[in-house]
Amino acid sequence: MGKALIIGCGGVASVAIHKCCQNSDEFSEILIASRTKSKCDALKEKLEGTTKTKIRTAQVDADDVDALIALIEDFQPDVVLNLALPYQDLHIM
Repeated sequence: MGKALIIGCGGVASVAIHKCCQNSDEFSEILIASRTKSKCDALKEKLEGTTKTKIRTAQVDADDVDALIALIEDFQPDVVLNLALPYQDLHIM
């Protein structure tokens, strides 16, 4: 699969990110993006050294469609995992 953009960094997202990192052959690079970048950075720091997956972080407001488009165009992910709040589904799609 290659590159994954994961939007959200709450409890469910944290579990999904851990699982992706356990499958480094499938997920060689992950960009964790959330409103609160410090949460993304803390999770990245916790996972570094335990996985071959390259982890990056970014701040994004999932309600801001233009910011989402810019992030997706910049990172060029193979897959986007929407683990943000349910009311943000249409913005992300």
